Amino acid sequence: MAGHRIFDTPFASIYPHYVTKVERKGRSVAELHEVITWLTGYDDEGIRRVIDDGVTMQGFFDEAPAFNTNAELITGVICGHRVEEIEDPLMQRIRYLDKLVDELARGKKMTSILRG
Repeated sequence: MAGHRIFDTPFASIYPHYVTKVERKGRSVAELHEVITWLTGYDDEGIRRVIDDGVTMQGFFDEAPAFNTNAELITGVICGHRVEEIEDPLMQRIRYLDKLVDELARGKKMTSILRG
């Protein structure tokens, strides 16, 4: 999947879709940020900075302060693909985030989402 167009898409273009998805299902932006922080190490200020600076999805993950080593515990299907079988490391990280947001929107408990 090298060179996939999502890699060059600004995180700021994707983020509102995450917000809409979780809020529509009764979850909060704070919970979304908790999930993003767990996966990437970005705090609220860091998330705001990458949005304001127009950082691409590739840059978002390349610059992640502390990508969680437990991310490999994220398994399942998202967008028709098993996340644990995705070969491109960047695409896998993007799908990890998609999977966590999906779990949040589906109402899973935060301890389960954060693999705790």
